Amino acid sequence: MQVEFRECNFFDLWIWLEFEMPPANLEQQYVEELFSSWFLLGKLGGFNAENLQVQETGLDISQMDYDEDAAESSFMALMHNMGEVEYEGNWGRCWFDLGTSDALALDVLINALRQLGKDYVTIERVIIGGENNDWKIPGSKRADFVDPENN
Repeated sequence: MQVEFRECNFFDLWIWLEFEMPPANLEQQYVEELFSSWFLLGKLGGFNAENLQVQETGLDISQMDYDEDAAESSFMALMHNMGEVEYEGNWGRCWFDLGTSDALALDVLINALRQLGKDYVTIERVIIGGENNDWKIPGSKRADFVDPENN
Protein backbone atom coordinates (compact mmCIF):
# COMPACT_ATOMS: atom_id res chain seq x y z
CA MET A 1 0.00 0.00 0.00
CA GLN A 2 1.43 3.33 -1.08
CA VAL A 3 1.00 6.24 1.34
CA GLU A 4 1.08 9.76 -0.07
CA PHE A 5 0.85 13.07 1.77
CA ARG A 6 -0.41 16.24 0.13
CA GLU A 7 -1.31 19.62 1.65
CA CYS A 8 -2.50 18.85 5.17
CA ASN A 9 -4.76 21.07 7.25
CA PHE A 10 -5.74 19.21 10.42
CA PHE A 11 -9.00 21.19 10.60
CA ASP A 12 -10.02 20.37 7.01
CA LEU A 13 -8.47 17.06 5.96
CA TRP A 14 -9.61 14.66 3.25
CA ILE A 15 -8.35 11.10 3.32
CA TRP A 16 -8.54 9.20 0.03
CA LEU A 17 -8.34 5.44 -0.49
CA GLU A 18 -7.67 3.90 -3.88
CA PHE A 19 -8.79 0.28 -4.02
CA GLU A 20 -7.70 -2.44 -6.43
CA MET A 21 -11.32 -2.63 -7.61
CA PRO A 22 -14.57 -1.02 -6.46
CA PRO A 23 -15.13 -2.27 -2.90
CA ALA A 24 -18.08 -4.58 -2.22
CA ASN A 25 -20.61 -3.68 0.48
CA LEU A 26 -18.85 -5.78 3.13
CA GLU A 27 -15.48 -4.21 2.26
CA GLN A 28 -17.04 -0.75 2.51
CA GLN A 29 -18.38 -1.68 5.92
CA TYR A 30 -14.87 -2.63 7.12
CA VAL A 31 -13.49 0.72 5.92
CA GLU A 32 -16.33 2.66 7.54
CA GLU A 33 -15.92 0.81 10.84
CA LEU A 34 -12.19 1.51 10.83
CA PHE A 35 -12.70 5.24 10.18
CA SER A 36 -15.51 5.46 12.78
CA SER A 37 -13.48 3.64 15.43
CA TRP A 38 -10.42 5.76 14.74
CA PHE A 39 -12.49 8.94 14.94
CA LEU A 40 -14.15 7.89 18.21
CA LEU A 41 -10.74 7.30 19.79
CA GLY A 42 -9.68 10.74 18.54
CA LYS A 43 -12.85 12.42 19.79
CA LEU A 44 -12.11 10.97 23.23
CA GLY A 45 -8.53 12.30 23.20
CA GLY A 46 -6.76 9.03 22.47
CA PHE A 47 -4.15 10.55 20.16
CA ASN A 48 -2.31 12.75 22.62
CA ALA A 49 1.43 12.48 22.00
CA GLU A 50 2.09 14.67 25.03
CA ASN A 51 0.88 11.88 27.30
CA LEU A 52 2.47 8.61 26.15
CA GLN A 53 3.65 7.45 29.54
CA VAL A 54 3.40 3.72 28.83
CA GLN A 55 5.16 4.02 25.47
CA GLU A 56 7.93 6.11 26.97
CA THR A 57 8.47 3.62 29.81
CA GLY A 58 9.55 0.91 27.40
CA LEU A 59 8.90 -2.81 27.36
CA ASP A 60 8.95 -3.46 31.09
CA ILE A 61 5.76 -1.83 32.33
CA SER A 62 5.23 -4.18 35.27
CA GLN A 63 4.50 -2.17 38.41
CA MET A 64 4.69 1.10 36.44
CA ASP A 65 3.56 4.22 38.31
CA TYR A 66 1.13 6.15 36.10
CA ASP A 67 1.45 9.90 36.73
CA GLU A 68 -2.11 11.29 36.94
CA ASP A 69 -0.82 14.85 37.34
CA ALA A 70 1.20 14.61 34.12
CA ALA A 71 -1.81 13.17 32.30
CA GLU A 72 -4.08 15.88 33.66
CA SER A 73 -1.69 18.70 32.75
CA SER A 74 -1.16 17.61 29.14
CA PHE A 75 -2.84 19.66 26.42
CA MET A 76 -6.18 18.23 25.24
CA ALA A 77 -5.87 16.48 21.89
CA LEU A 78 -9.39 16.02 20.54
CA MET A 79 -10.74 15.34 17.06
CA HIS A 80 -13.77 17.48 16.25
CA ASN A 81 -15.72 16.14 13.28
CA MET A 82 -16.01 13.43 10.63
CA GLY A 83 -17.93 13.37 7.37
CA GLU A 84 -19.57 10.40 5.69
CA VAL A 85 -17.37 7.89 3.89
CA GLU A 86 -18.08 8.19 0.17
CA TYR A 87 -17.25 5.90 -2.76
CA GLU A 88 -16.86 6.44 -6.47
CA GLY A 89 -15.45 3.65 -8.63
CA ASN A 90 -12.12 2.49 -7.17
CA TRP A 91 -11.98 5.43 -4.77
CA GLY A 92 -13.20 6.07 -1.24
CA ARG A 93 -12.84 9.28 0.72
CA CYS A 94 -13.74 10.81 4.04
CA TRP A 95 -13.40 14.31 5.48
CA PHE A 96 -12.11 14.96 9.00
CA ASP A 97 -11.54 17.85 11.35
CA LEU A 98 -8.71 16.40 13.41
CA GLY A 99 -8.84 19.33 15.80
CA THR A 100 -5.94 19.33 18.24
CA SER A 101 -5.16 15.62 17.95
CA ASP A 102 -1.52 14.87 17.28
CA ALA A 103 0.04 13.42 14.12
CA LEU A 104 0.24 10.17 16.08
CA ALA A 105 -3.39 9.71 14.97
CA LEU A 106 -2.33 9.46 11.34
CA ASP A 107 0.32 6.85 12.14
CA VAL A 108 -2.32 4.75 13.92
CA LEU A 109 -4.72 5.12 10.98
CA ILE A 110 -2.06 4.18 8.42
CA ASN A 111 -1.07 1.11 10.46
CA ALA A 112 -4.71 0.02 10.67
CA LEU A 113 -5.30 0.63 6.95
CA ARG A 114 -2.21 -1.41 6.09
CA GLN A 115 -3.55 -4.37 8.04
CA LEU A 116 -7.07 -3.92 6.65
CA GLY A 117 -5.53 -3.95 3.18
CA LYS A 118 -3.74 -7.22 3.90
CA ASP A 119 -6.68 -9.01 5.49
CA TYR A 120 -9.93 -7.72 3.98
CA VAL A 121 -9.79 -5.34 1.01
CA THR A 122 -6.84 -4.49 -1.22
CA ILE A 123 -5.94 -0.83 -0.81
CA GLU A 124 -3.52 0.33 -3.48
CA ARG A 125 -2.94 3.83 -2.17
CA VAL A 126 -3.84 6.15 0.70
CA ILE A 127 -3.69 9.89 0.09
CA ILE A 128 -3.73 12.12 3.13
CA GLY A 129 -4.73 15.70 2.46
CA GLY A 130 -5.03 17.69 -0.71
CA GLU A 131 -7.33 16.98 -3.60
CA ASN A 132 -7.85 14.08 -5.94
CA ASN A 133 -7.94 15.19 -9.57
CA ASP A 134 -10.22 12.24 -10.37
CA TRP A 135 -12.83 13.30 -7.80
CA LYS A 136 -13.11 16.97 -6.83
CA ILE A 137 -13.86 18.07 -3.28
CA PRO A 138 -17.35 19.58 -2.88
CA GLY A 139 -17.17 23.35 -2.67
CA SER A 140 -13.51 23.38 -3.68
CA LYS A 141 -12.30 26.78 -4.76
CA ARG A 142 -9.40 25.34 -6.72
CA ALA A 143 -9.91 25.82 -10.44
CA ASP A 144 -10.05 22.68 -12.57
CA PHE A 145 -7.19 23.93 -14.75
CA VAL A 146 -4.77 24.41 -11.84
CA ASP A 147 -2.27 21.59 -11.43
CA PRO A 148 -1.93 21.03 -7.64
CA GLU A 149 1.50 19.45 -8.15
CA ASN A 150 2.87 22.74 -9.50
CA ASN A 151 1.28 25.11 -6.96
